[in-house]
Parts: sequence; structure tokens; C-alpha cells
Amino acid sequence: MNIYDEKSFKALIIICLILLIIIFSFIAFNLRPLANWANYQTICIEQESIDTTVPWAVRKCNGRSKVYQVK
Repeated sequence: MNIYDEKSFKALIIICLILLIIIFSFIAFNLRPLANWANYQTICIEQESIDTTVPWAVRKCNGRSKVYQVK
């Protein structure tokens, strides 16, 4: 392998790494609302499960606080 091939190979690797960083940054930025929602759910369940059971707290935090009966 001569010097020209090594330089072009290193440049190609650097370009690929930069593209990967950009792609992962874009993905992380787009997942921020999901992280905020998950954080809210955790706080809500912790606060609601003080007086009730955890399954009830999960239902209440998801907006389904009615007890569903199987008929």
C-alpha cells in the first residue's frame, strides 16, 4: 500500500465518522420529546403510587383511571 492509498483511506474513514456523528446527533435530538414524556411518566407514577398500587398509578398517568370490568 502506498502513501496515496493510506491518505485516501484515512480521509474516507474520517468522513464516515463525521457522518455517523451527524446522524446520531439527529436521532438523539428527535428522541428528546420521548425522553421528556418518559420522565414525566416516571414522576407521575412515583407520586400517584404513594397512596395506591403501581398498576393503578400507571393507568391514571396514562389517562385511563376507570376500572375496566370484564363482562
